[in-house]
Amino acid sequence: MSVIEEERKITLKVVKRDGKKVDFNGTKIAMAIKKAFDKCNNVEDDSNAIYTEKDINNVYKAVITRIEKEYSDAEKIKIETIQDMIEETLKKKGYDTIYDEFSSYRERRNQSRQLFSEEKKLHKFLKTIEGLGLKSAGEEDTKRENANVDGDTAMGTMLQYGSTVSKEFAKSYLMKKKFAEAHDNGDIHIHDMDFLPMGTTTCMQIDLNKLFKNGFSTGHGHLREPNDIMSYSALAAIAIQSDQNDQHGGQSIPAFDYYMAPGVLKTFKKQLKQTISDLLDYSDFSCFVNMSSVAKEVDKLDSIDCDLSIFERFIKDSEELGRLFRISYDKAYTKTDRITYQAMEAFIHNLNTMHSRAGAQVPFSSINFGTDISSEGRMVTKNYLLALEAGLGHSETPIFPISIFKVKEGVNYNPGEPNYDLFKLSCKVSAKRLFPNFSFIDAPFNLQYYKEGDFTTEVGYMGCRTRVLGNVVDPDRAVTPGRGNLSFTSINLPRLGIKHGIISNEKTDLDGFFSELSDLMDLVKDQLLERFEIQCNRHVYNFPFLLGQGVWMDSEKLKNNDRLRRVLKHGTLSIGFIGLAECLKALIGKHHGESAEAQELGLKIISFMREKTDEYSKKYNLNFTLLATPAEGLSGRFVNIDKAIYGKLKGITDRNYYTNSFHIPVYFNISIADKIHLEAPYHAYTNAGHISYIELDGDPSENVEVFEKIIRIMKEEGIGYGAINHPVDRDPVCGYVGIIKDVCPRCGRHAGEAVSVDLLKNLDCCK
Repeated sequence: MSVIEEERKITLKVVKRDGKKVDFNGTKIAMAIKKAFDKCNNVEDDSNAIYTEKDINNVYKAVITRIEKEYSDAEKIKIETIQDMIEETLKKKGYDTIYDEFSSYRERRNQSRQLFSEEKKLHKFLKTIEGLGLKSAGEEDTKRENANVDGDTAMGTMLQYGSTVSKEFAKSYLMKKKFAEAHDNGDIHIHDMDFLPMGTTTCMQIDLNKLFKNGFSTGHGHLREPNDIMSYSALAAIAIQSDQNDQHGGQSIPAFDYYMAPGVLKTFKKQLKQTISDLLDYSDFSCFVNMSSVAKEVDKLDSIDCDLSIFERFIKDSEELGRLFRISYDKAYTKTDRITYQAMEAFIHNLNTMHSRAGAQVPFSSINFGTDISSEGRMVTKNYLLALEAGLGHSETPIFPISIFKVKEGVNYNPGEPNYDLFKLSCKVSAKRLFPNFSFIDAPFNLQYYKEGDFTTEVGYMGCRTRVLGNVVDPDRAVTPGRGNLSFTSINLPRLGIKHGIISNEKTDLDGFFSELSDLMDLVKDQLLERFEIQCNRHVYNFPFLLGQGVWMDSEKLKNNDRLRRVLKHGTLSIGFIGLAECLKALIGKHHGESAEAQELGLKIISFMREKTDEYSKKYNLNFTLLATPAEGLSGRFVNIDKAIYGKLKGITDRNYYTNSFHIPVYFNISIADKIHLEAPYHAYTNAGHISYIELDGDPSENVEVFEKIIRIMKEEGIGYGAINHPVDRDPVCGYVGIIKDVCPRCGRHAGEAVSVDLLKNLDCCK
């Protein structure tokens, strides 16, 4: 019997939730059932579906038969009754998975309706919207939520409107009520919730070789394969900008020096041909040398360090001609070096000025480099560091890209190694500019994946700390390029410490602590899986650059309408945490910087969390990982909620933040070596990412040897990723940002001295 025939038989009126009555429509029942089955099929090809149309029709006919039987003499039926019948039929016929999907969908719809039907919720929502439109970022917290977005600009405000509405939609419609409640009450924090409806992923390690090979499209035009280092650097910046528009996190280049090196060689070949041609034109030898033949020899070069013997057949009969070729080589090398510096300078300037996401945001970008020992790769690294040291147009310290120098014994760590000079230079530059940070390939948890000669197996970090390397889905593809984090959610450790520690009880209840932590991790795992399903049900066309241009691993194998599970499975689902120090303080009265007992307990807590994520990875065959959460925006939210609940607790809720991940509190007086020694073991557990900071209160550029010594301590202690922070000054008159000693390098002003109007007129910023 067809749907139309059944509708003719049933003449009931359906009572909707608002009391309105409409004619019975069997098609709507059929579609509601079909959607639940389709969601659970979750396959690109219908031929591989778990459930067929026969299953759908089986449930639909059973529901219709029941309505006919039980409501044969009735005039109306409530829509909730029909939905109850669908659920009961699914359960009765053994479609448990479909039942779970249908009932959770129904619950989410109810929550969505409640958002705008409950007066208090609606009022709060409208007040938030009002604040976005009428208040500055200084007055409205919501406008400051993303530090990389200027909430006071027109486009920044527009993004915040969308973000606010999207979050409420996600909480009310797309996630189970228990997840939204856990987020709202501060047990967990679901990061980037405003992007949940769009199904975006977090971050990406971009394989530029893949993009450069045949060029790529940004959606507004195709960019051909680059043919010199200037084009290489320009397209690298464009790739970062384009990919940022498809994700809610940051963009990283895992092997910048390797990717840029071919551009240096192409530039050198071009310059060498040109200089030989130019010098021949001004000599008496032009008629004796065939430039076409010379060009063919130049095109064969595989390095900028070439042996002039390749030109032997052109110069063997003339010492003067040989001298001309040597001069040409030297000039071409010098020009290539200068052009490479200009390309690196342009790259830095581009990434500090170009916009993404409707013009409201500078792309959050990072680059990893330092291990390419080829002459071309070394030239890239050297000139990038020199351009970074020079700073921006007013000598300001560049924030982006966040630069990460990869340290590797045998490559750049010891005197005599090929890139040791670049390691020394990176320390000198970082002592002045805060960057580069340093990652350590020899840390055991990074070294286990390293294959000599294969730079794709070198660890790459996002500037914020995210790391993607191991791959339980395909262990043979435990590489960095082409992968990223899918999403992450963080746990409020201090709250668990308060609930189960001596701060609130006569004695510490560690069994209760670990039991609740286990439950909370299970909750977060389920929430991440729920979000993963949303992401997997997107299509290639939803992410025209990330997937359409093959940036994500294996995405070039997909068709435009394909769903994404078979490629997204290579990403990571991360459970994060913050406030280990405050958690320990609440549990036993001391944090891990204060006692060995606390350090032992801290490691027990974090190792317990890591064991849980490893269990999830094995059970679901997905890359569940543990993240030392970047707490900059989150820590204040958690502590403010907890302070309202538990009051101001000394050493726990008495500041405006919780301490970043596993860090020793910044206010605690501890030696540099001890801080690194205590934090290093946590790096091994946090396979989703980590960082340790050392805070200096002076100008390290005055003593680069000490700066380098700190980096060496990090490496020897097994740190994965580290950075050294130190004061950076800002001249209040001319705006120069950097280290200012007695005299501002830009305007020449002495400390406490005013600047003449004539001098200000000559500054670019005042023209």
